[in-house]
Amino acid sequence: MGGGKISNITMPGDADLEIEEAFRRAQKAHNNKAKLVASLKTRYNKLEDKSEFHDEFIRCLKYAMIIYTREPAVENIIDFVTKFAASFETPVNEEEEEEEDDTEFLNFLFNFLLESHGANSHAVRFRVCQLANKLLGSLSENAQIDDDLCDRIHEAMLVRVTDKYPNVRIQAALALARLQDPNDSDCPTIKAYILLLENDSNPEVRRAVLSCIAPSAATLSKIYKRTRDVKEKVRKLAYQVLAEKVHIRALSIAQRVSLLHEGLSDTADSVKEVIKTHLLPAWLRLLQGDVLQLLHKLDVENCAETAVTTLHAIFSMATNPDELLQNGIRLDERKLITVDSLTCENVLYWRALCEFVKSKGNEGEELLEKLLPEAAIFAEYLYSYLKSITPLSEEQRADMTQLEMVMTQEFVGQQLILLVGCLDTSEEGGRKRMVAVLKEILVMPNTPTSLIGLLVEKLIGILRDDAQKIQMVAEIISDVREPIFPISEPVDENEKRRKQVRLAEVRVQIMEAKQTLEDCISCQDFSRAAELKDSISQLEELKNQLALEASQPSENIKEQRVEKSDPETLLKCLTMCAGLFKQMNIKRGICPTMNALIESLILPSVSNPNPAVRNMAVICLGTAALHSKDLANTHLVLLLQITQLDEPKIRISALRALIDQLLLNGLNILQDKSAPPTSQAPDSPDNNGQPDQQVEEESTVQGILRMLSEFLDSEICELRTETAEGLAKLMYCGRILSPKMLSRLVLLWYNPVTEDDQRLRHCLGVFLQLYARASRANQECVEESFLPTMRTLFNAPVTSPLSEVDASNVAELFVELTRPSALVQPAAVQAVSVHDSLAVRVCNEILRDVSAPEVRLYCKTLSWLEINTEPGPANNELQLLLKDILQEVKDKYCTRVIEKLRNQLNGDRSKSDSNQDTTLLNLDDNTGEVVNKDETKPKRVKRGQKKASTAKNGKKTSKVELSSESDEENVPEVPPSVRPSRRAKMASLEKTKQDLTALMNQEANGS
Repeated sequence: MGGGKISNITMPGDADLEIEEAFRRAQKAHNNKAKLVASLKTRYNKLEDKSEFHDEFIRCLKYAMIIYTREPAVENIIDFVTKFAASFETPVNEEEEEEEDDTEFLNFLFNFLLESHGANSHAVRFRVCQLANKLLGSLSENAQIDDDLCDRIHEAMLVRVTDKYPNVRIQAALALARLQDPNDSDCPTIKAYILLLENDSNPEVRRAVLSCIAPSAATLSKIYKRTRDVKEKVRKLAYQVLAEKVHIRALSIAQRVSLLHEGLSDTADSVKEVIKTHLLPAWLRLLQGDVLQLLHKLDVENCAETAVTTLHAIFSMATNPDELLQNGIRLDERKLITVDSLTCENVLYWRALCEFVKSKGNEGEELLEKLLPEAAIFAEYLYSYLKSITPLSEEQRADMTQLEMVMTQEFVGQQLILLVGCLDTSEEGGRKRMVAVLKEILVMPNTPTSLIGLLVEKLIGILRDDAQKIQMVAEIISDVREPIFPISEPVDENEKRRKQVRLAEVRVQIMEAKQTLEDCISCQDFSRAAELKDSISQLEELKNQLALEASQPSENIKEQRVEKSDPETLLKCLTMCAGLFKQMNIKRGICPTMNALIESLILPSVSNPNPAVRNMAVICLGTAALHSKDLANTHLVLLLQITQLDEPKIRISALRALIDQLLLNGLNILQDKSAPPTSQAPDSPDNNGQPDQQVEEESTVQGILRMLSEFLDSEICELRTETAEGLAKLMYCGRILSPKMLSRLVLLWYNPVTEDDQRLRHCLGVFLQLYARASRANQECVEESFLPTMRTLFNAPVTSPLSEVDASNVAELFVELTRPSALVQPAAVQAVSVHDSLAVRVCNEILRDVSAPEVRLYCKTLSWLEINTEPGPANNELQLLLKDILQEVKDKYCTRVIEKLRNQLNGDRSKSDSNQDTTLLNLDDNTGEVVNKDETKPKRVKRGQKKASTAKNGKKTSKVELSSESDEENVPEVPPSVRPSRRAKMASLEKTKQDLTALMNQEANGS
């Protein structure tokens, strides 16, 4: 009966040929897979017994599943199988019986994949996860599968996301995309995704998870964190996901600002481009294109520079210049924003737009004229606004509403002052009016202290003559510190009475003169009458003058300059001083006017009881000392005392001034002060004191270095960070060459105590990389600091945070920093490399105590070094040391490493290759392929552990990264070769294409 049923449909052989033929055709990309699917499904539907079809289908599929590489033929078969299985999906609205019949093949295929997901071959596991991903992805949105089957798929893929091979993890993660539940806080898929995002070492796995993870309250912070990933592709995709799947309201203000700041300042241009083309347009679409509303979402008062950078990015994407005028601001006929309409957002937009247009040069002149008025008009506008800012009393400062209002006014004023730099001040009249207005604003008592520095900067920028700049600022400081006040003086009572008596006498004289005049007229003595009339007129004038003086108040008011010494006034004056010293050319020196400011204002303020005044005075003193070495010699001791005795903020300012002085003049800053004349004879008896002078200078230098070294252990985080940054600058500039200090910096970088100090970690990470690559001398300094650093780590007590540091990671960092290939300009001929010297040091350290536990790590370090194998004295010395180590060391691992190193030095490559698989490399038990070191090496998760990836830029590192991102898990490193032509590559590609037809025919013939 069974045979009759089969014969009515087709013969078993014909069925085999149909399936095999379908697979053979599916390998070719030009074949229409839809027709193949329809034809094979028609054949399948005619069968009553599906088991033979299932078996034959799986037999053909297995040939593709054992191939790991992404061959086009295999990928075509996978796509064909996916489309064929998906064709059995039944719409939800049809009857359940038909649905069960039609989904039989789909369930069968899923069951086969679930049975095979634990295979030993990584190729099979990869293809299983790939098929599961494609099958789940090809089903419709409302597709339904059996709950039990769904749970089994879920469990299997959760196992596979922890697979050893990255490509398997990638496909498993993609397959889980439709099985996650963002609303479930305990969803195992979400937890697996988060685990992969935070801990997976392969960037392609992290990218795969980012592409399919659903944003939610639990996952949003993890997605956001990937914008700081070490890999450019991961950061780029993270920004794309946030742009496409996350609403701007779901992000906090700090997150929005951080995304824009870090994205637009990223080292990779592709990441910056994603911000411009994806993130910003997406946010603007959500806000109906309102740029000012976007600025409001960023809180521009606290992140003005980030907002300006964002606006410049938006402006750069604009195609029409008129769009820039229409989107953000509304100017009146004077080309100004009315004072009542000024807000933080529109004034910042105005400033950013003017700066952007001005940066275009001649191209933006026409548009800039539409954005800004003449200098004189803007000067009056600026004065009228800043004059309206009213200072707050102590009681008003307690009211947050009034305080916020004043802070907003100061921010708007700051942006208006910055706009002065965009004005055209080439016209003499406008420039003079702007200078006068800025001077008047600086003298005004209600001008906020926060705007003083900016006002001085713009004023000095407009003035052209250096002497005029100094004189102008000095006059302003004098007017601020010694303003003119009216002073009333009481009038003497005797003087007042004398004036009254005199007035009465004049009145009597007038009366007598008038009487005499009448008598003369009656006697017709007209000449005498004329004289009397003139006399009466003079007396009347005198009477009026005396009457006016008597009517004035009793106090005499005079104008007089009064010196002010309140903290606010001193702070304004010191801020102007600091701005002047910063803007002046350092080669000009200290003029008498500047020296007078130092003596009368800066030095007395150093001892002022107000901390803010003292801090600004220290900043002024440090800046002024850069202009004169004599001034620096005079006040260096004062700066050293302040770094140790004052408040933390003031100590940091003094430390910065000290570091700047050392960077400019070096550690021998005191040498010129007491050095003997150069014309003095060497044998002169006056030269006997020179050794004592040198000893004193050396003790001073040692004291400065000792103080800086103590600051590295300070409990004040800011002081420690500033010291580390200063020492890094001194070492990078060549002012200090100290292996001991470099060791301190490396230990500070790895110390778990500094784990939260991002500025310190970033600064030292960049410094170590740049310092070691700069020169051979710097690499030798790194080499000398290796053993002291390792001894400190090995001898650290259990209670010390350094005991948690991975010493192997530190050793690997030193090896990478001292690679000869890492130099910016490698030496053309180099007899002994730094690694050769380091190998000798390590060997001597091993021989000190061969039974010490750190010997194993030292031997491992030797295996990482690039040692020169050319014969020579260094080679012979190293071989003798290795021979002594072999005689004393008993550890098998150490012995194998030393033997391999000796073979390399002797040039015996064959023996070295034979020992390779037993020393440093692990083999996969199933395939025999070399497993990537990053995949098998156990990782010690410790608090404070620091990766050395920032310092690895050698060729070896780049090759490992390239192989980890490719489809091949372990691509062997090959020597560089000449790039073949396009025709040769195409011919090679045709030869390497996999064709499964021969394998299937061979199996069929054998059966």
